[in-house]
Amino acid sequence: MLRCRGGAFYVGHTDNLERRMDEHHSSVFPGFTATRLPVALIWSECFSSRLETLETEQRIMGWSRAKKMALVRGDWDLISRLAKKQCSTSTSSVRTGGYE
Repeated sequence: MLRCRGGAFYVGHTDNLERRMDEHHSSVFPGFTATRLPVALIWSECFSSRLETLETEQRIMGWSRAKKMALVRGDWDLISRLAKKQCSTSTSSVRTGGYE
């Protein structure tokens, strides 16, 4: 996970973190981070399979800002509380996308 200029977060995956960070810093690829430099790596994790990596990326992308910040701090108690809070939303909120 990267923190971009303005405080935005970017979540992605790579097989080579050092190379990918160089690409982000040099704006090799147009996109989200290229217009929000500088970027800083604030969280990374290694996974045992590409599928696990992609599933985790998608899950984190859907998290609230507060939950992402808790992940960066390693605050698993807060992540758990925020997840329980999410589960208690009404079904009408879920249908309209009113939760993270």
